[in-house]
Amino acid sequence: MPISEWFKAREDRRYTSLDPSAPKTDVPDGVWEKCPSCKHIVYAGDLEHTDGVCPHCGHHFELTAPERVGTLADEDSFAEMDADLISGDPLSFTAAKPYTVSVATARESSGLSEAIVTGRATLGGHPVVLGVMDFRFIGASMGSVVGEKVARAFEVALAERRAVIMVTASGGARMQEGMLSLMQMAKTAAAAERLASAALPYIVVLANNTYGGVTASFATLGDVVLAEPGAMVGFAGPRLVEQATKLSLPKGFQTAESLVEHGMVDAVVPRAELRETLTALLGYLTLGGAS
Repeated sequence: MPISEWFKAREDRRYTSLDPSAPKTDVPDGVWEKCPSCKHIVYAGDLEHTDGVCPHCGHHFELTAPERVGTLADEDSFAEMDADLISGDPLSFTAAKPYTVSVATARESSGLSEAIVTGRATLGGHPVVLGVMDFRFIGASMGSVVGEKVARAFEVALAERRAVIMVTASGGARMQEGMLSLMQMAKTAAAAERLASAALPYIVVLANNTYGGVTASFATLGDVVLAEPGAMVGFAGPRLVEQATKLSLPKGFQTAESLVEHGMVDAVVPRAELRETLTALLGYLTLGGAS
């Protein structure tokens, strides 16, 4: 589904899906969400008004890629790129189910062609190339198509003298593609370096969760690296680190707040302030004007 059609569907969306055969006492699906942090039951409509932030405790719910684009890009400015790129199956990989089935299921359930959406946009009037990962698509793992779309985003920004903004959320490399998946780390890092050599701004927003090869490549190479409150960021997850080191991890390990203290992240920015913060940063990094 092209992202333009998603926005139209969003306008027509209703929060209830009544089943005529269900008892009248049943609560329709999609009306309420339970906050995993404070355990309050939150009306789904309220979460739309707060861009997915719990009104009780400030927990940041996961956003889809189209929702994220809607919160950041100037109205009607986003033009998607490379929506036709689709993953192949270079290894004919099969585990619990064939890789081709996993990809087809992810495409159907998310409405996206792959785990990242990229495109040209303006943000606060500044021309940018915007990339947003979507965890619903096989954990937003980075396979060949994700790596190619990220690299192409940098190349377009370089050719058109635009800044790049990437919002990451990923479980890491897509191992169903084997070595081809791991190669995307080098490819995306090299593309980010070419942008830096041209003195064009690159800003990263780390969303929950950002792990593995994405963290180890383009997600931590920005001129400015921001993170949403409570976002978990690392290479391997806490459980695996504990198993490998045989040590108990400190409280707050791998949280965005901890990473600010240790210098890996520049600032933790609540979602309500993110667009304004990005606009200000783009102004500073482009000497007060659009590139």
